[in-house]
Amino acid sequence: MLEFLQDLWEFLKVRKKIWLLPIFVFLVLLGGIVVATQQSSLATFIYTLF
Repeated sequence: MLEFLQDLWEFLKVRKKIWLLPIFVFLVLLGGIVVATQQSSLATFIYTLF
């Protein structure tokens, strides 16, 4: 996982695509929320937030 992140950072730096980093972070957080809502105890709490 660490190697992937290092490669991603190098790609973004070399290709001058640093502006994509917030998009990747948002997608990872959104994916974490989706995984967290699959568990019944957290699902009711997260659904009330939205």
